[in-house]
Amino acid sequence: MIMYKKIFIFGIFSYFININFLASKNDDSKIPEYKLIFLGDQYVGKSCILERFMDDTFTKEYIATIGLDFKTKKDVQIDNQDIHLSLYDMSGLEKYRNLIPLYVKNADIILLVYDVTSKDSFIHLSNWLESLTNVKKEEVIFAVVGNKTDLNDRREVNAEEGENYAKEHDFIFLEVSAKTGDGIEKLFDVILKKMLKKKPKLLPHPQVIKIQKIDKKIEPKGGKKDCCFCC
Repeated sequence: MIMYKKIFIFGIFSYFININFLASKNDDSKIPEYKLIFLGDQYVGKSCILERFMDDTFTKEYIATIGLDFKTKKDVQIDNQDIHLSLYDMSGLEKYRNLIPLYVKNADIILLVYDVTSKDSFIHLSNWLESLTNVKKEEVIFAVVGNKTDLNDRREVNAEEGENYAKEHDFIFLEVSAKTGDGIEKLFDVILKKMLKKKPKLLPHPQVIKIQKIDKKIEPKGGKKDCCFCC
């Protein structure tokens, strides 16, 4: 009799654990996920923009991105719509340029980042754009982002130049400072709202969780008895 009670209790416990797990998984599957790529030269501050967006912090020490840095942000809400973001920070080093076609595949948003105190980093945006050979540009939200506006006294690229380049390609244009946080919230608000308008990934139909009661016969010592439990 004790054995049957243990089996019954275990079955009930497993039942509720599985239901909670499946329900959680089902709820999570309803949230659309978008892929965002950072591209630009070394030292322009791509990682700092990502850090400011993710954690609202800024690291003064420069740490080069080796190949690729990947992060996921799941608590993003735009116009009362919850979304998940997969963010790929591509290294600005030339030797990793061949990785771009691999990681930009199926991208929803691409940020072309330059340093407003570096004319070369702005000129090189065209090279980064040309490297996107496998991207259907009409299906992707592009933004040209001028970083380090906190160093305005050392500026080599004025806002008008950046804006004209963006208009030429029909891209979004914004200037930001990862150091102070200025413009970061606006940047992501603008690109994510445009993304949801252009690519409103339809939520999957609610899935129905089917629970099947399984009857099993256990043959204890001393005779046969029927025992039903959920597993």
